[in-house]
Amino acid sequence: MLIIGAGMIGCALADRLTLAGLSVRVCEAGAVASGTTAHGEGNVLVSDKGPGPELELARLSRRLWPETLARIGERLPRVVAAVEWEPKGGIVVATTASGATALAAFADGQRTAGVDCTALDATQLAAAEPALTRETTAAVHYPEDAQVQPVGAATALLAAATAAGAIIETRCAVTDSIVSGGRILGVRTTRGDRFADVVINAAGPWSGPVSVLLDAPIAVKPRRGDVLITAPLPPTVFHKVYDADYVGAVGSSDAALQSSAVVESTRGGPLLLGSSRRQIGFDDRIRPDSLAAIARKALRLFPILADVAIMRAYGGFRPYVEDHLPVIGPDPRLPGLWHATGHEGAGIGLSVGTAQLVAAALTGARAPMSAAAFTVDRPAVITSSTEYVSL
Repeated sequence: MLIIGAGMIGCALADRLTLAGLSVRVCEAGAVASGTTAHGEGNVLVSDKGPGPELELARLSRRLWPETLARIGERLPRVVAAVEWEPKGGIVVATTASGATALAAFADGQRTAGVDCTALDATQLAAAEPALTRETTAAVHYPEDAQVQPVGAATALLAAATAAGAIIETRCAVTDSIVSGGRILGVRTTRGDRFADVVINAAGPWSGPVSVLLDAPIAVKPRRGDVLITAPLPPTVFHKVYDADYVGAVGSSDAALQSSAVVESTRGGPLLLGSSRRQIGFDDRIRPDSLAAIARKALRLFPILADVAIMRAYGGFRPYVEDHLPVIGPDPRLPGLWHATGHEGAGIGLSVGTAQLVAAALTGARAPMSAAAFTVDRPAVITSSTEYVSL
């Protein structure tokens, strides 16, 4: 198996496929976890997904994360310590009457799908998050929400894979495919030709351009997001806290700036403040309007942040698909080619479940859930266009 990309999805695939006894090579154009994974918040969420296949995948992954880390920790305890697994739960709040109505309806739908979520009254909310504004109209607690340090998590997965025999090549960019008899046999790279029975495109936001090089284009585009990081603080925020508007921003297909308040702590003390989404191709410039929108909305939830210094800001690209579902499975146009991409901002949380779906399909094992909603040949994904190559 040859995996293109050593971000969180590629690392999870490498871990799960080697666990299944398969021979694995990973080709990464840059450094391990240096792209989208290094520019995320490490969310493992069920709170932001309505009933449907993505929520089912999120719940599968949430069950698998502790099991996966426990397995790796038996052999590599120091590596797992860097993952910083924190099952701290999430709290979603509304600040308007209409937001409260929408949040209650959303939570009701999730409960029907088996999600554990509980409405909090004002007293319970104040006890859970003392620094949170009192100007809220509703709040829902999601105990299953968790967080990891994303680079630490990806590194742990890849360390387990290498310990099981996987080969990892960095600075190994794909330049072309090797095809014979209508089947992909491998890829040409900047480090030479690499052959494999199966090639898996797990290049995240770069999956679109990579798919064009492989002559099987898929409509995965980059969607930009920015994060602010505060100076270290004493314990101030105890859950992942976000405004109910976040779900709408994630689900929007508008190319213009979408922002909502997301505030969460890290083990080292700084707070992560998000979030934003905008379609601007691969333009990696920090946009002041995005940072200002993030800061303004974070202050609305946590007024105490008005006197807190911002230490730095960063941004990254998420792999975006128009129907907001990942792309997982074989490409019907080119036997031997598979894709595992399009998770947008949920790739950290969905990675281990995605890897199990791919491993089950490749080995003939029983799948933990249906992957029918994630097929490559759906209208939002399969394309003959190469327009996004120049983004």
